[in-house]
Amino acid sequence: MKIGLVDLDTSHPQSWVPVIRELGHEVVGVLDHGDVHPAGYAETFAHEHKIATVFTSLPQMAEQIDCAILHGCNWDRHVERARPFVEAGCALLIDKPVAGCLTDLAQFEDWAASGVRICGGSALRYCSEVREYLDRPLDERGTPHTILCGCAVDEFNYGIHAYSLLAALMGPDAASVRHVSEHGQRRIELKWADGRLGWLIVGSAAGWHPFYSTIITERGCTHLQPVPGKLYRAILEATLPYLSCQVDTPPVPHAVWTAPERWALAARQSWTCGDQIVRLDAISHDIHYDGDAFGISYRKLKYPATAQAARV
Repeated sequence: MKIGLVDLDTSHPQSWVPVIRELGHEVVGVLDHGDVHPAGYAETFAHEHKIATVFTSLPQMAEQIDCAILHGCNWDRHVERARPFVEAGCALLIDKPVAGCLTDLAQFEDWAASGVRICGGSALRYCSEVREYLDRPLDERGTPHTILCGCAVDEFNYGIHAYSLLAALMGPDAASVRHVSEHGQRRIELKWADGRLGWLIVGSAAGWHPFYSTIITERGCTHLQPVPGKLYRAILEATLPYLSCQVDTPPVPHAVWTAPERWALAARQSWTCGDQIVRLDAISHDIHYDGDAFGISYRKLKYPATAQAARV
């Protein structure tokens, strides 16, 4: 495929480019809206990574590529920036989190259901440790009935990794979500209709936490700790064959690929409503993770001197 990178906000674009090339695809251009980086960053990025074109508009890019990868850290802009590619018949890979409200999630789901090749989300959904665990014979590993997953940094932008790890291991069809307590980090319980339980620990912490999962089955207990350095290749190996039409089956079924974001919205509704149980079919459309606010805070972290100068 000819691939275009939209928004260069995070460390992902520079890390993904060599893997994309190793997998046989071409990064033909970039476009950055300046939400995080200063003017001229896209040109510097393109030069350093030997990318031929810096596009000036999304429709211009859409005319010259097969697939767009949206890397913007402001998830509230994902739908509007994906639309020109959908209209041009391009495939889409949406970096995590896919979106922060039900309306945007529904739009991506509708596009996928209509035949647009869209996938993405957290790389933890596709990590090799999960694949290897699930490939073990069922009579050897057993059926998970209780799983604990977690990570640190923040509740949504990074927390979505823990939600996605749980979805990959337990399946996407949780029936309800409840925020249990906040003691250092948020502790969240998910229930399945058949009685299975998932526990999530997310949010900021004083120190670094790895991605982790402890899986309990009738056969025993297994602890997984996905290796960060393997995650980028894992998501690209899982998604690019589908996006490039080498295979016809998406890596995660379209009907359930946004389950982690929906779980996170239900958890937010729970803790804002006194830790009530929230059914997955009863999430309020008023619940929203603010992508604009996160984008501003991300820029301040990346360019603290610029933020200080602006205040002065």
